[in-house]
Amino acid sequence: MSAFKLTDPFGSAPSKPPFTQAVSTGVPWNNLPITRNYTLGQLLDQTIARCGPQDALVYADRDYRLTWYEFGEEVDRLARGLMSMGIKRGEKVALWATNVPHWIALMFATAKIGAILLPLNIHYKEAEIDFALKQSDTENIFVINGYRDCDYVETLYKLIPELLEQPRGELKSARYPHLRRVMFLGPEKHRGMYSLNEVLALAVETPMADYLARQAEVKPDDVVNMQYTSGTTGFPKGVQLTHYNIGNDGFWIGACQNFSARDRVCIPVPLFHCFGCVLGVMSCVNHGSTMVVLEKYDPINVMASVQSEHCTAVYGVPTMYIAILDHPLFKKFDFSSLRTGIMSGSTCPIKRMQQCIDEMNMGEVTNPYGLTESGPVMTMTRYFETSIERKCQTIGQALPGIEVAIIEPETGRLCDVGEEGEICCRGFNTMKGYYNMPEQTAKCIDANGWLHSGDIGKMDADGYFYITSRLKDLIIRGGENISPREIEDFLTGMEGVQDVQVVGVPSKKYGEQPGAFIIKMPGATITEEDVAAYCKDKISWFKIPKFVHFMDEFPMTASQKIQKFKLRELAAQLWPNA
Repeated sequence: MSAFKLTDPFGSAPSKPPFTQAVSTGVPWNNLPITRNYTLGQLLDQTIARCGPQDALVYADRDYRLTWYEFGEEVDRLARGLMSMGIKRGEKVALWATNVPHWIALMFATAKIGAILLPLNIHYKEAEIDFALKQSDTENIFVINGYRDCDYVETLYKLIPELLEQPRGELKSARYPHLRRVMFLGPEKHRGMYSLNEVLALAVETPMADYLARQAEVKPDDVVNMQYTSGTTGFPKGVQLTHYNIGNDGFWIGACQNFSARDRVCIPVPLFHCFGCVLGVMSCVNHGSTMVVLEKYDPINVMASVQSEHCTAVYGVPTMYIAILDHPLFKKFDFSSLRTGIMSGSTCPIKRMQQCIDEMNMGEVTNPYGLTESGPVMTMTRYFETSIERKCQTIGQALPGIEVAIIEPETGRLCDVGEEGEICCRGFNTMKGYYNMPEQTAKCIDANGWLHSGDIGKMDADGYFYITSRLKDLIIRGGENISPREIEDFLTGMEGVQDVQVVGVPSKKYGEQPGAFIIKMPGATITEEDVAAYCKDKISWFKIPKFVHFMDEFPMTASQKIQKFKLRELAAQLWPNA
């Protein structure tokens, strides 16, 4: 597939402000279709036909590589094996695994037979797995040995003791009445579980005609992926995403990076999260780009993979890039092949993004925004954006075919340009709903079809969106509304500050006071007094953090999102008499 060439860059500023109301729909370019009505299996088959002999999937640390032809054969074999086991259209297949080589093959194998992949957080422990299996009514689960201090196999034996007693394929669990099959995603054998080799061997029992007939039954509007929200906002909910949702979202995420079959994309982010399986995998599959996957994030392995595989793009959150840029061996690696990528998850200080551009050759780096419920991306900067301020301080423009609006939370009124309100969207990307949670779904998607993000932001006259805070993050001090984001952006300019998060500290007198959690630069000796002195006379007195606490790291989800609710809990403990 040839690279996209822009004849009329829609990101350039027009002569007159095109917007007066804060609602925008992204515009396609070069006659690209706004949406494509295909299943994931059809998208994969199209790419195989176009790019067959080229690399599809590579693990540089173990010299594992498959061409698109070989990857397609692996997917088909696995899909037929699943059919032979009795897995039907609409059944859920949970996957509790790190980024192991067969993860992506299973994603497309389930899609081709009309099943629903349920990726599980690799950091889950017993209680969380118990909740997910019960709430989702999962019929099947694949696991690996475990991750870090959690033994996945032993955890399942504890939760499903029947595995040790009942024949495989005939599981009847008292705790999980819907569960029928447990599979191990590897060659090892475990009592009560099918090994991966056994699943693959069963492929011969499903005739090709039956397999093709099953594929023909699958529709683009079918749910293909069910993602449990990561927990930054509390109770997990199963987000149901369709082929249409993530297929089209992946297409435009890749287009905004100018992906083609010549690109090689380093993916060190977790596949169980939308960052990995949609922004990463679906972008590559849509455009025929090579997926260079890491089983887990490690700065050295990222740098080595980029160098050895001549990657043109790399993904990560700001903390990942900071770890690479500050690594003692950074200068020893060659980043000359890079040109683009994604930096997402939280705000990146301008100086850090400038380092990525200058020292990692990422002049076309992009910044997407969204949430799992929005497929996940609704807005994104484009690869041709030259303004470093827009790359860092905005979340880009609406993706083509998606309406993004700023809505007044209390009245539902569409805000004016420059006015703050809740960021909402509607379009091809909107989830089908939360699994078995109609009331929660109705709270998220209103009667007009707007999906509410929970983030407060604004839109400028050129259609660029900005996040200013979250609804829950807004600090109200004695009647004054304070945006944590504003203080965070200010403090990142202070010498010695590597990263900062600001939260509201409960106060009997004022309701809340701003508190800052700061990670210092290596060797920095700044103190609480230094922070106060830096702020004095530079920002409003009521915005100056009343409390400061230095940390080595922030509490994070597995997808490297900062868990602000934990920082708020810590603030209440550190300063109980605020």
